[in-house]
Amino acid sequence: MNATLKLYNQLSKFPLGHFIFSRGLTFKVPYFSTITPLVRDLSPGLCNVEIKDRRKVRNHLGTINAGAMCTLSELTGGLAVQVSIPSGLRWIPKEMTVQYLKKAKGRLTAICSFDPKVLLPGDINIPLEIRDVSGDTVLKANIKFYISKSHYKYRQENKKA
Repeated sequence: MNATLKLYNQLSKFPLGHFIFSRGLTFKVPYFSTITPLVRDLSPGLCNVEIKDRRKVRNHLGTINAGAMCTLSELTGGLAVQVSIPSGLRWIPKEMTVQYLKKAKGRLTAICSFDPKVLLPGDINIPLEIRDVSGDTVLKANIKFYISKSHYKYRQENKKA
């Protein structure tokens, strides 16, 4: 089992487990702390992350900033890929396209769901969407990930030979 997923599963059993996992995640990747995410669900091919409507993520119109929603998208998609990718492969986001469908206000939930079998070497498109509290989709995104063989894994295998 992937180390990130193993940690999430261990921590999520406890009352504050989702919060502790999310804070640890933002410690490891500090930029994501700018949106104060809360990872609600995580499994192979699935990730749900929530952010609250706070002053620090708002724009001059009083709605949630497009940049904050893109950060939420990258976090959600990347985390879903991270816990789903087969051993010996690695990933990096290569491109992201977004459609802003509605002004975003209130608590937002990003949902990324895909079949983990699609994670093969090459360019892979992973869709996700962000919904508001009423369930309306406020943003649709498509992230292109470049999947390649891990050179570290390759070197470790060759040392054994």
